[in-house]
Amino acid sequence: MNGGHPQDLGLRAQADAIAAGDLDPRELLQATLERIAERDGPLNSIVATFPEESERMLAAAPPGPLHGVPIAIKDMFQLPWRGPRDGAPREALPAGESGVYRALRDAGAVIVGVTQMHFWGAGSTGHVSAYGPVGNAWNAEHCGGGSSGGSATATGARLVAGAVGTDGGGSIRLPAAYNGITGLKGTYGSASREGYTHANSTMGAAGPMCRDAADARLLGSVLFGRDLAAGVANASGLRVGLVRSPFWDDLDPEVERACRTAVEATGWRTSEPALAGAEHAQVAAVLRLTLEGLPSLTEQDIAEADPLTRGLVKYELLLPAHWLVRADRVRSLLRRAVADAFASCDLLVWPTVAAPAPRIDNPTVTLPSGPIAPDAVNVRQAGIANLTGQPGINVPVGVHSSGLPIGLQLVGPWGGEELLLDAAEHVERATSREWVDALPPTASASAQV
Repeated sequence: MNGGHPQDLGLRAQADAIAAGDLDPRELLQATLERIAERDGPLNSIVATFPEESERMLAAAPPGPLHGVPIAIKDMFQLPWRGPRDGAPREALPAGESGVYRALRDAGAVIVGVTQMHFWGAGSTGHVSAYGPVGNAWNAEHCGGGSSGGSATATGARLVAGAVGTDGGGSIRLPAAYNGITGLKGTYGSASREGYTHANSTMGAAGPMCRDAADARLLGSVLFGRDLAAGVANASGLRVGLVRSPFWDDLDPEVERACRTAVEATGWRTSEPALAGAEHAQVAAVLRLTLEGLPSLTEQDIAEADPLTRGLVKYELLLPAHWLVRADRVRSLLRRAVADAFASCDLLVWPTVAAPAPRIDNPTVTLPSGPIAPDAVNVRQAGIANLTGQPGINVPVGVHSSGLPIGLQLVGPWGGEELLLDAAEHVERATSREWVDALPPTASASAQV
């Protein structure tokens, strides 16, 4: 450890040090709980810790790839001692064993806390929640993102080395970009949906949120129940499609420049495929996300929501049914268009977010077209992968003049998680790991990454 704090190690480094006998997992658990207590106050990324349950989980932890490693989990999964709240005031499901809990338990991991999330998972900023807004790892006055903002912020601020998120419209990739970490949305159905509050969603998928691609590969292998092998392709020789419209349109100039520079550094062969229907992906994703969640809401749920959310739900209840049918027609068109694009491209590439994380007290972003609410443009960048079910990953590629991170999104073919991780590692190498290893001001300057 060379006198460094054990919590400053990455996920693989923690697992390797425990396996080698160089790190006591009990000391690591205690150090993690202490760091959460010391640093999380202004960030508000973790809504619950449970030392006794974590200690019992550690005492019973079997040998496995994450033996003794503390992991945080989004507030959407059943735990034996806690029912998920979904960012709302009360349980959405009772306590129990979710499939994600069992995957972590069987890998020897220790669940150390439940992370903050946007109310009902219905936003990309994380500033609306029954537990208050979640701050950004780089500046607590800015949004940590949503809906997996707590998992992203806790990982970015070095409170934990890895966390579980879910992604129904960008909810892993968007906060990962806001916080300068790697976030992988798996192919639809790749992780267990048992005991997940949005189990009936046709859009949502769980995935790992870690500091770099190799750590995400380890945690993703556990969550997806299969080895995400490295080296499935020559990552330096990939053919990538830069879908100009709408994903490279109306971007913060610094975001566009950083993403272009990163792509150029990779040496990848680029083309500019057009995706039929891409201009309608934003509205189709919003309709699918909102309308398919309405049947699960009760009158009490609606009454307990904040006034804006309550008003939006009441409006959504009045939307005509044929709008959902039209959204699904767009979805079918997009699935065919994406399949056609992968006939000539290995990956599709564009910025994860159009602008860095907005302030909590003014959750708007400024683009060349003017100020706009971030949800709209964020879903524009991310929702297509949820409509088609493709895997996608955020890779840190810069820091904005505002001091906030910038992310590049890679979207792969169905079942292409290994390819995405290989490509993300190539981006890391091509940029000399400058951005993936960058420390936020909220983390110790002496941290060992």
